[in-house]
Amino acid sequence: MKHIQEYLSTDLGTEGQLLIPRKIYDSLIEAVDKDLIPRSEASLFFGSGDIPGSSIDIDLVTPNTMDVREVPEGAEVALDQVTYTSTNIRPKKYGVAIRITREMLEDAKWNLLDHNIRSAGKRFADNENSLVISDALDSAGNTVTGGAAITIANITRAMQYLEDADHDPTTLFVGMEVLNDLRNIDTFVEANKVGNTDMLARGFLGTIYGLNVIRVSTNAGMTTTTAYVSDRREAYFIAEKRGVTVEDFRLPTFDMEGAVCTQRIAVKVRRSDAIAKITTS
Repeated sequence: MKHIQEYLSTDLGTEGQLLIPRKIYDSLIEAVDKDLIPRSEASLFFGSGDIPGSSIDIDLVTPNTMDVREVPEGAEVALDQVTYTSTNIRPKKYGVAIRITREMLEDAKWNLLDHNIRSAGKRFADNENSLVISDALDSAGNTVTGGAAITIANITRAMQYLEDADHDPTTLFVGMEVLNDLRNIDTFVEANKVGNTDMLARGFLGTIYGLNVIRVSTNAGMTTTTAYVSDRREAYFIAEKRGVTVEDFRLPTFDMEGAVCTQRIAVKVRRSDAIAKITTS
């Protein structure tokens, strides 16, 4: 016959056995939320009702086409016309399947299926953020190559690239190392220079040269040493044929329950010259 024996000595007691109670906290500690790019930064968002088929075509006017020329008296007026381009966006399917045994659903301290579904929603948001970076922002028409740390000149040069193409810079997306560089530029820290104490109070300056500063998590597709300047009215499109959808299912032969979570979405650059990329080392 086996038995558990503990001595009345604190160094020999084992938590959770005979002498020393052990408390298990009855709330699950969630993973931290990431800093993601909001959908409001897309110039256009197409939902499922806007895409009757499997894709959507968007027609664009080519900038600076149709020239007006001087015409001598009595001479023929030169012909010219506006030119157009068309871009196609075809949403791709992304998904994850979740399967949990009936025993785990019955015995677990939390509703594991419900929690996994909610966690899947966060992963879909992370995936969308990665698509915005890889399929849109990384298609920037111009790149500013910085040094070990970003400088004011890097930011203003990126802004100039957009302004040279008649765009209005509105947003500065920054990785965490670039954000650290901004914190070490005294122009953005000293109140007598920047006009406020936001950097000291909040940890980063919300607006720089009229640009809305958005920090983006490294764990959601953002390179920590990279920044992007964009014109939110012209930068990129998001097309979502199917929003995040959850379908429950059962596998009786495996005595399992589960869910399939899917989304059909695509991101595409609208005008590459409305985005400038800043790289540092």
